[in-house]
Amino acid sequence: MEEKLLFHACCGPCATTGVHALTEEGWNIALYFYGGNIQPRDEWQRRLEALRKLADSYRIPLIVRPYDTSEWDRRTAGLENEREGGRRCERCIRLQLESAAQKAAELSLTTLCTSLTLSPQKHPRLINAWGAELAGRYALDWEGRIWRKKDGQLFSVRECKRLGLYRQNYCGCRYSMERLNHF
Repeated sequence: MEEKLLFHACCGPCATTGVHALTEEGWNIALYFYGGNIQPRDEWQRRLEALRKLADSYRIPLIVRPYDTSEWDRRTAGLENEREGGRRCERCIRLQLESAAQKAAELSLTTLCTSLTLSPQKHPRLINAWGAELAGRYALDWEGRIWRKKDGQLFSVRECKRLGLYRQNYCGCRYSMERLNHF
């Protein structure tokens, strides 16, 4: 059986480094965009368009979960006042990875990976541990990477400029947006 990898992409900029590396390594990949954490809807649309440009430029499929924030709202309820990077963010990341794992299993893919480890604001060891746990629940292999290593962030900035990708200035949820607007 040919190994097929579902690459969970939180956004186009974070996915650039991983998409490039994985395709260079010969992986057969598809991008997966969860997006239920992103608010408002027009921000979700801008991020989706950036992912479409990335997918088109690498000629890889993009699978998009329809826009719906209800599950994210339910899972993060009561954590509105958590600091960035706290329990709300943990639940958000786990929800995204779980959704990707479900989709990979549904599509009979073999391996799961995420773009989330490019961000310097996120904890890659935790993300990889959670990813491995959730992939295991669905009988998937986990391709644990830390994309920000070896100038991954710099590559992303250059690739976004080359492709004309939208680069957002907040993580995605309404709380990270509100925090940004308070400064």
